[in-house]
Order: sequence, then structure tokens, then C-alpha cells
Amino acid sequence: MHIRRLSLHQIRRFDSVELAPQPGINLITGDNGAGKTSVLEALHVMAYGRSFRGRVRDGLVRQGQDALEVFVEWDEHRGSATSPTRRKAGLRHSGQEWKGRLDGEAVAQLGNLCAALAVVTFEPGSHALVSGGGEPRRRFLDWGLFHVEPDFLALWRRYSRALKQRNALLKQGGNPHALDAWDHELAEAGEPLTTRRQHYLERLQDRAVELAQALAPKLGIQSLSLSPGWRKQDMSLSDALLLARERDRMAGYTSVGPHRADWSVGFASIPGRDALSRGQAKLTALTCLLAQAEDYAEQRGEWPVIALDDLASELDRTHQARVLDRLRAGPAQIFITATETPAALADVADIARFHVEHGQVQPVP
Repeated sequence: MHIRRLSLHQIRRFDSVELAPQPGINLITGDNGAGKTSVLEALHVMAYGRSFRGRVRDGLVRQGQDALEVFVEWDEHRGSATSPTRRKAGLRHSGQEWKGRLDGEAVAQLGNLCAALAVVTFEPGSHALVSGGGEPRRRFLDWGLFHVEPDFLALWRRYSRALKQRNALLKQGGNPHALDAWDHELAEAGEPLTTRRQHYLERLQDRAVELAQALAPKLGIQSLSLSPGWRKQDMSLSDALLLARERDRMAGYTSVGPHRADWSVGFASIPGRDALSRGQAKLTALTCLLAQAEDYAEQRGEWPVIALDDLASELDRTHQARVLDRLRAGPAQIFITATETPAALADVADIARFHVEHGQVQPVP
């Protein structure tokens, strides 16, 4: 997956900017606050429907403007095709409403647009994947499944709809017969959803352990373990929902199920995530993200786009070099932002360079 053209309009400092990235490493430099990160945010919005800094309505649209617009054109290898397919996607987003097009056709659901372009992002807040709450970890699992198992999105939507209906019913007092029906629907979708998550995490574990040995051997990552959101080893999801019904009725929401799931990283000598330093949390998160990218590449036959924001500030030179050596060994297209050329790239010649200044992004000869 190689982006050939990226256009962004009315995003933070930018009025209108267009880039023609190259395969391999694309380095975007500029002073702090110049807007380097906004370029990666635009990619992230197209791939996730939101910025990694938050929702679109939280300041991503340029002040005084009604909506942002992002257009991406990229080459994609489909199946056994020998030549790539050129694809195009566009998104206009006000923070409240959006319109999208994919390959010339209007898109009815944002998830379908996000499914087209795969971007794995490592940025200063990525440590939250390890040290933060459970929501980003659930999103991490579901993003991976969403991209490598075509029917996962329908299953996830089925569960989400049933959960919304059950919660609404609980807030109204919870009619027992109606709750029986929604409990059945939640169990029918939630059990296979959890099985998918478990198998996916087991697959990622093998990659993460091997990656950690290559990138950060002192971490001693040994395992990735799923907590499914109920006592799955003791009972089915339908039984767990029934047992929790009175408590849920009093609370007004569903307290057990895959929406409460989480996962954790096991280490050889670190007792748990609470004992991790910020640097260790960053390296652990990066290891998991790269494991996800490599799994995507194996399952789909091509790499996702890799976005590394403020790389030099997030990793020391040794870890920068290890990560970049690993990525450069494959065909991934990589976007890196930095105030200046990172030390690990000082002697690398085959880099496409761009500089951000005064609301413009210019290629550097």
C-alpha cells in the first residue's frame, strides 16, 4: 500500500496542501508547531475517522472554517494481481457531519471508508495503549480484525446494536422478556467476537515476543493475555448477563461482555504495566503496533502505511535505528516527522524529504 498523493484542506494551520510521497521513507521536518503532525493526522482521519489527538470536532478543523477535507490516492495490491490497483478516497468532515467517497462512489458508512486505507500510527500518546484504560486496547484489537477478517465489522456492529438496545432498556427499568431477547442477541454476537479477539491476540503474541527481542530485548515481553469481559472460564456470556441482570438494572447499563474486555502484556521481570517507565511503555506500545503491522502484511499480502510522529523525541538513537532497520527490510511506506533529520537517518540516502513552514509543505531537493 503506497500513497501517491495526499491533499489536505482546512486542517489546523493549513489552508490547502498537497504532497506526492514516495515509496520507502518520507521525512517531514519543520519547527515545533509548524504543522508536521497535522499531515499525519490527516492520514489518520482517513484511516480511523478521527485524529490520534482526539475527535475531529476537537480543534482539527481550521479555525473559522466549516469543515476539513482530505483526499488520498494510493496503489494497492489485490490478491494475486501482478500490477497494483490505483484507489482514491475523499472525506469532508465538519466534526458533526461527514461525506465520503471511495473510488468515485459515495460511502454510506464511515467504517467502510476507513476499511480501505490501513495506517498504523506511533505518536507521543501511543504509550496509552499500554498504560492507559481499556478502550484504546479494545480499539487496537478490533482495528486489526476489522482489516484482516472481512466479516468482523458486521459481527462488531451486531454486538454494538444489541448493547445499545439493552442499555436503553435497562435505563427504562428492564422488561424481563425484552431483556431475554437482547441477552440472546448479545451472546450470539459476543461469543464469536471474543473468540476472534482471542485468536488474533494469540497470533500477535508470537510476533510481539520476537519483535521485542529484536527492538528492545531488555523489556522481556513474554505474553499478550486477553480478559474477555466476563468470567468466560466459568460460564457462558448468556449466563453472565442473566446473573448480572439485577445489578445492571440498578446501574442502568450492561456491566459484563466484550465491551468490557481488555488485554495485558506479560513481562519476564516487570511485575505489570503500572511498574513500567514512560519509555518502557512507549517501546511496548511500539512493539505491539509493529506486530500488528507485520500481521496485516502477512494476512493481506501488503504492508499498511506506517506513520511515526516525532520519532527522535520518542526514541533514542539506538531504538530509532533498530525500528527503522526492521521497517526498511520490507516494502512499507513510512512517514516520519521530526524537527530535524533523526540521528538514525543521518547516513541514509534514499529518503524523500519535505519541509513544513508558513502553512506550506515543500519537497526538499
